[in-house]
Amino acid sequence: MTSIRLRLARGAAIVAACAFVASCGLPRSGPNKNEIFSGSVLRDGDAFVLAVDDRVNRIASVTPALGFSEGFLNASLVGSDTIRPGDVLGLTIWENVDDGLLVPAGQPATVLEEVQVDGAGFIFVPYAGRIRASGNTPEAIRRIITEKLGEQTPDPQVQVRRLAGDGGTVSVVGGVASQGVYAIERPTRTLSSMLARAGGIAIRPEIAQVRVVRGDHTGSVWFEDLYNHPAHDIALRPGDRIIVEEDTRSFTALGATGSQSRLTFESQSISAIEAIAQVGGLSSNVADPTGVFVFRNEPEEIAQQLVGDPTLIGTQRMIYVLDLTQPNGMFMARDFAIRDGDTVYVTEAPFVQFNKTIAAIFGSLQQVDAAANLGQ
Repeated sequence: MTSIRLRLARGAAIVAACAFVASCGLPRSGPNKNEIFSGSVLRDGDAFVLAVDDRVNRIASVTPALGFSEGFLNASLVGSDTIRPGDVLGLTIWENVDDGLLVPAGQPATVLEEVQVDGAGFIFVPYAGRIRASGNTPEAIRRIITEKLGEQTPDPQVQVRRLAGDGGTVSVVGGVASQGVYAIERPTRTLSSMLARAGGIAIRPEIAQVRVVRGDHTGSVWFEDLYNHPAHDIALRPGDRIIVEEDTRSFTALGATGSQSRLTFESQSISAIEAIAQVGGLSSNVADPTGVFVFRNEPEEIAQQLVGDPTLIGTQRMIYVLDLTQPNGMFMARDFAIRDGDTVYVTEAPFVQFNKTIAAIFGSLQQVDAAANLGQ
């Protein structure tokens, strides 16, 4: 009788365990493939599910390009010797008489340091009066002062030096070795030379972006492109603000991967294969290599091309499917570009849920056996 009761208890436990598993489900890392496909517009869902092939890669694998507008690219080099309001000049004046206008007795010359160009572009020189400095070179200013002083003292000799002022300067901030305000001088009239003047960048070149703010206009470029594409090495203008910052793009990896986390881009572009590698690859114990998905919101123009429907309006939800077991599956994943905000999700293999079900059932049976043994 005892053995019959035990067998009956086991049979009842199996039926109860199966019913429980069927009704409540088991813990898992996320939806399975069938559940994801059920969200397709073909099954009354609101997302387009597309298998990645060469056509999809050509349309969807685009990365945002950084660059400068025509206004930045067409700007010519600023004359490094052109004086502007705010600049500071240094003047040295020699006179060929013992009792000169400006030179003290017994001195060979007089020095006027830090003569600042006012907002209207003028400087004041004793006995020469107000002189327009803005728009002139130091040589032109020297000739003007010499001419005016020559009317009052014989054969004056004048030297004009451009000192560091705030009239022709730019500010460099962010990920550089030495942030500060720098004058536009002959060696530092372009973006790359000014960055070098600031000590170079202090962040990884692969993820460094350089942003230039000029009045109401802003342009950005990858740091590496300054050297790979010389046209991006734009001429600077007084008042430019140069900001060096790290790339802020990121993607999220979930499901049956080595780790689940939000990761930042480590280069200008990253493929699906590289994204999976960043999280430790597929989990060999549970991952389904036929179920690698990329979730993304696509802008209207790209969605229309992918679906072939020009009537689509607004941003569309897209689910891209990568099957790594296909003959060219790895190549497709290598060519598929991940974009900012993407979610990469890897499903669990079907047998994993089966194993979990069996483990749950036999775990329940072991509990029944223990309870039956106690009742004997």
